[in-house]
Amino acid sequence: MASVRSCVSVKPAAGPARYRSARLGAASLEPRSLRISASCSSSLPSAADGCSSSRGVGCAASSSGRGDGAVAGLVGHGGSARRRMGGRDVAAMCSASLEGVRHAAVPTVPALPERVKAVALMAAVMLLCNADRVVMSVAVVPLAAQHGWSSSFVGIVQSSFLWGYVFSSMVGGALADKYGGKKVMAGAAALWSLATFLTPWAASQSAAVLLAVRVLFGIAEGVAFPTMSTFLPKWFPTHERATAVGISMGGFHLGNVVSFLATPVIMSHIGLAGTFAFFASLGYLWIAVWLLNVESDPIDSRTISKSELQLILAGRSKSKVKGDKFPSLREVFSKMGMWAIIVANVINNWGYFVLLSWMPVYFKTVYDVNLKQAAWFSAIPWAVMALSGYVAGASADYLIKSGVSTVRVRKIMQSIGFIGPGVSLLCLRFAQTPSVAAVIMTAALGLSSCSQAGYFCNVQDIAPQYAGSLHGMTNGIGVVAAIVSTVGAGYFVQWLGSFQAFLTLTAVLYFSATIFYNTYATGDLIFD
Repeated sequence: MASVRSCVSVKPAAGPARYRSARLGAASLEPRSLRISASCSSSLPSAADGCSSSRGVGCAASSSGRGDGAVAGLVGHGGSARRRMGGRDVAAMCSASLEGVRHAAVPTVPALPERVKAVALMAAVMLLCNADRVVMSVAVVPLAAQHGWSSSFVGIVQSSFLWGYVFSSMVGGALADKYGGKKVMAGAAALWSLATFLTPWAASQSAAVLLAVRVLFGIAEGVAFPTMSTFLPKWFPTHERATAVGISMGGFHLGNVVSFLATPVIMSHIGLAGTFAFFASLGYLWIAVWLLNVESDPIDSRTISKSELQLILAGRSKSKVKGDKFPSLREVFSKMGMWAIIVANVINNWGYFVLLSWMPVYFKTVYDVNLKQAAWFSAIPWAVMALSGYVAGASADYLIKSGVSTVRVRKIMQSIGFIGPGVSLLCLRFAQTPSVAAVIMTAALGLSSCSQAGYFCNVQDIAPQYAGSLHGMTNGIGVVAAIVSTVGAGYFVQWLGSFQAFLTLTAVLYFSATIFYNTYATGDLIFD
């Protein structure tokens, strides 16, 4: 006959015990003041051990005893269990309560914040945006040789990008403000990737088709910066915004490095058309990842944590009344804070394109050095700009979190972004060797990237709801200034017969704009 025994109390051994459940998997428990109260009915041979065991083996637990028969494994579910002891099966029905059991902590990998994913993807698309521009700059030489283009037509092809770019900046910003950065950036990337893919084919058709494709390319890329200005303020609180801009713009500058260095290598392996197709395919790959992982506003994200969303919303610029329409141009141009941003954008573009377009000519004329054949000119200045832009953004955010007012931080960063390049241009007069002059030029470009934490972020401070539209407007004016400075520099040098005079003029413009910005810039919300 089977004997029925009762488990009254089982105390654990001095060492930790391990419990295993075949249904739930292996779990490690640390007993702490553990008491197991159970009632069991078991069908045992007369010689078998019962539920009460001097070794601490209970109905629902396994404890290491001597190793030969003191291990009981639970199989099944609920209160049913089968225990094997000493080679014999024991069927048991157990009901147990465990008090004071503390589960061992299972290490978990912290989830990546959603805003980190957002800024990483933004930096990636800005890298592609610039890389696709540079592909044409590198490929135009073999294209010209293949199709017999004159140098004047090469200049027209290169400038045709800006025709569409100027037009789309304002329109793209308005679209981003209305429909959100997710859709507009995806559409823009799809369009410029298509134009990139079609460029070799268009060149083989006719000059008109090629120019039309390049204008389309410019229209699509003109949307990128205004859309970025709309997207980032939605995802980042004020005290993280400059860092986000620095990372995104770092991707943009690294696009130069990647494309300048990679395009010749890729072209040597898969040919001219294959190179354009390769960069276009990267654009469509990015679109797929972007659409699956990002929303225009974190409020719409299904994967963001509650704590991260609260952090973002708490750090947004406060608006008492949400505007229902874009302010009139009269209202926009009546605000001196807006004029501070416009003037800063104009001078930033003026100086940037002077450095970009005329420094190779300057070095060739003054030092008889061809910078375009130097490896450092293809990579180092852009890498320095990417790094310094991030450092400037992180520094600006640190100052804001430390209690420095937003407007003061913007003014500090903008002053560095203008005074630094201005002084660098004046120092070129004293450079005796091309190496020293190259270092000075790289320093000028690196310091100019501090403007990203200045006027670039300032438009997001004063009008977060219309950041895309207003950035598009100011950027369009700035691009016009870039065209004027690039074309005007040639006539100015021809008139005065000296590069140094034009560089001095540019330095004076930098210093004047610094005074104007520090006088009229504001960090207050003026368009809501």
